[in-house]
Amino acid sequence: MKSPEKLPFVKVYDGYGHSENLIVYGHLLQKQPHVTLNYEKNGLLQNIWQLIKLFKVKPVPYAKVKLTFESQSVEAITASDGFFKIELTPQHHLAAGWHALEVHAIDDNGNEISSSTGKVFIPHLSQFAFISDIDDTIIRSFSAKIFKRLYELISRNPAKRRLFDETAKQYNLLAFSFAKDKLPNPFFYVSSSEWNLYDYLKNVFKVKKLPEGIFLLNQIKRWKELILTGKTGHDGKFLRIVRLFKAFPNQQFILLGDNSQKDPEIYAKIADKFAAQIFAIYIRNVRNSRADDAQMLLEVHSTNGIPVCIFKDSKEAIEHGIKIGLIDANLPADFA
Repeated sequence: MKSPEKLPFVKVYDGYGHSENLIVYGHLLQKQPHVTLNYEKNGLLQNIWQLIKLFKVKPVPYAKVKLTFESQSVEAITASDGFFKIELTPQHHLAAGWHALEVHAIDDNGNEISSSTGKVFIPHLSQFAFISDIDDTIIRSFSAKIFKRLYELISRNPAKRRLFDETAKQYNLLAFSFAKDKLPNPFFYVSSSEWNLYDYLKNVFKVKKLPEGIFLLNQIKRWKELILTGKTGHDGKFLRIVRLFKAFPNQQFILLGDNSQKDPEIYAKIADKFAAQIFAIYIRNVRNSRADDAQMLLEVHSTNGIPVCIFKDSKEAIEHGIKIGLIDANLPADFA
């Protein structure tokens, strides 16, 4: 029997769904990336090496994996890059909140040779749901400039990454305002960053006390493509958002992004298709030269009844959220 170090590693990402369908994503890799997150040290060479490890992955293509949820199971085959998407219809109604699951790697003889645990989130249908970009919306990333973005990644570990002022406060207010049964409003973090950065981003969010959420990232890259991180086309981002709207047709969504790249155009296209499901759109102005373009692109949807806020500081977005009934002005100071 192979030692655990030589068995394939099942990487499971937090999934989402409702009582009629659960969706779980992940990758099957030849081995688990061994990354040490030491927040006490922030040396450039150490950060570079840790980042390379995240991209030094070897996917296992066209292999069988099995999702186990309660007494049910369903199998799938990994794609050419080791990626898998598994959907399952639960046998009974599921309460809102997090639910545990397992995903197993299956060999040619049908044996389970390795496994990892995961979880899926079921929101209340009456809750607001938030779809947010990450780079330059939450984290200062300079995504429009390849080398500046790369420098931010390699020069700062997760504890040292910089958020925009009051962003954590803004997002926690959104998460806990009018939350039902003390269950935070769901966040879906949809980004052009690659799946390689999943654990890195999860740690940034944990350290910076941002709301827990579902990360929907871009196609995995190898270490030779590290310089191109975040530079995959934006069509995939549009499709991931569309899938969320179709998965939750009765949910009211709030879109949060920035004008450094394509968020205004993507959100305008989404608003064309799903206007009745959008409660508001927020765009952080990080490029003054594009502020008017973003406003012009989105204001047509504002006239159709969708509030649009182009903001520079999170304080402006918070005030706007209170005004339109998105944020509870009476939320206690220790709400989070």
